[in-house]
Amino acid sequence: MTSQQWQTARQSRDPRFDGVFFVAVKSTGIYCRPICPAPTAQEKNVEYYQYAHLAAQDGFRPCIRCRPDSAPNSPAWLGTKTTALRAKQLIDKGEAYDCEVLADRLGVSSRYLRRLFNQHFGLSITQYRLFNQCNFAKQLLQETDLSVADIAFASGFNSIRRFNDAFLKQLNIAPSKLRKSDKKPSATLTLTLAFRPPYNWQALHDFLQRRLISGLEWLSATSYGRTFKDKYCQGQFTAHFVEHKNHFKVVIDIDNTRYLQQVIHNIRRVLDLDADTHTIEQHLDAELKGAIPLCVGLRLPGIWSDYEAGIRAVLGQQVSVTAAHNLVTQLVNEFNQQSTNYYFPSPDWVANSELDFFKMPQSRKDALRRLSAYCQQNPENQELDNWLELKGIGPWTVNYAKLRGQSHPDILLAGDLGVKKALAGISEFNSEHCAPFRSYLTFQLWQQL
Repeated sequence: MTSQQWQTARQSRDPRFDGVFFVAVKSTGIYCRPICPAPTAQEKNVEYYQYAHLAAQDGFRPCIRCRPDSAPNSPAWLGTKTTALRAKQLIDKGEAYDCEVLADRLGVSSRYLRRLFNQHFGLSITQYRLFNQCNFAKQLLQETDLSVADIAFASGFNSIRRFNDAFLKQLNIAPSKLRKSDKKPSATLTLTLAFRPPYNWQALHDFLQRRLISGLEWLSATSYGRTFKDKYCQGQFTAHFVEHKNHFKVVIDIDNTRYLQQVIHNIRRVLDLDADTHTIEQHLDAELKGAIPLCVGLRLPGIWSDYEAGIRAVLGQQVSVTAAHNLVTQLVNEFNQQSTNYYFPSPDWVANSELDFFKMPQSRKDALRRLSAYCQQNPENQELDNWLELKGIGPWTVNYAKLRGQSHPDILLAGDLGVKKALAGISEFNSEHCAPFRSYLTFQLWQQL
């Protein structure tokens, strides 16, 4: 965006630009979201920043009223697709903080990664990591009744003293200034997760409703929730859609708050809160040339993990949506027979089960067990193309897992029968021109059916 476009968006308080850029006011020393309800500052007193961390680096402190920490994240498909962007995403997810660990996961040297990160984001990995941790802590301070110690540890700090020092340095405000004294204790955490409108909740609702696994998930007219469990933590969440405020109010129960940031990031991904649907639909419409009416505000309905998405995909091979739903329900019920809480089956359980309760070809059961054994042995490997080496796992299964388990924005399920039917009615069309939004094209084509 140009400075003129930023100025126009700021003056209109257009929520479609929330999180795309940030506004710093020199006369107050504060930086805000473009939707901030405070009186509009004069243009001569304004500085624009693409990232909140750059405003903080220049000495501005975050607005307590509009809370920049609550803004939607910049979409992962914007900007240069570099190793630096992948490193930033890992830090945002709370999965990797140390530069050496990041470099090892990305297959580059730490020196090269440091140079790339500074080139693309204007600061060091350490500086961004600390800003990210403090920004997350700020949200917890203002929205939850967690103790300062719990917030420090949940944000990735190993001591309260280190947390206090870093918070003051990064955000130019002390943690104690943000904690309301009248907060009432609660057994659950309630957080606000914003999105950029438009958000087509009804389309997402209808898609999830056809695939809902009772006990594991729940759905109402204005909310979606589910349980989650891995080797680090377990719990559940319910996300309530608040359309007029452009956010979800999310209630979370979790047994280990040290992994809260990862859980929140995954909720954002499952609900596709960071997509700029206006930009996506403009691009698709230009390539489709009006061949199909686009569903406005369409989101990618995510699945909690790539493993769960892979299992659902295998069970959905060459059968109807209803048949696949019944098979997934049967699997979940078998796994939770002795439990009061429903969770999706673990890889080790499926890998070691005979799956005799399934009435399906043995080859399909073997594919489920092979995939589960692989995921059990390679829990941190997110390169799903490696699944193709497993007998019974083909490109459609891998792409479906990328599409819904990783929310990859550029996956066209070209082999899907529904996609083929929808594309058959479009002449002189090259789907490659719809990159990098072919995942959204897939869901738009499904809407035509």
